Amino acid sequence: MKYVNAATVLPDALVRELQTYIQGGYLYIPTEKERQKRWGEVSGYRKELKERNRNISAAYRNGVSVWTLAEEYGLSVYAIRKIIYQKEQI
Repeated sequence: MKYVNAATVLPDALVRELQTYIQGGYLYIPTEKERQKRWGEVSGYRKELKERNRNISAAYRNGVSVWTLAEEYGLSVYAIRKIIYQKEQI
């Protein structure tokens, strides 16, 4: 989240109105529910994890052991099992 000077993006009348409530402080304006993005969507990490999990599942189906996958991906055996057995990928 970056800070923006209200005077540079809002009309003067609105800035003056806001100043009646808060002066010289920070005001957080939340995103509308319809515009909110899920975790990892902005950075692309969500997509990366989804692809990684598909690769893990495919490798397992092709005979690679859970222990080998854990070593290769730097994850615990438990985490690999969760990925393999989950119904819906991220």
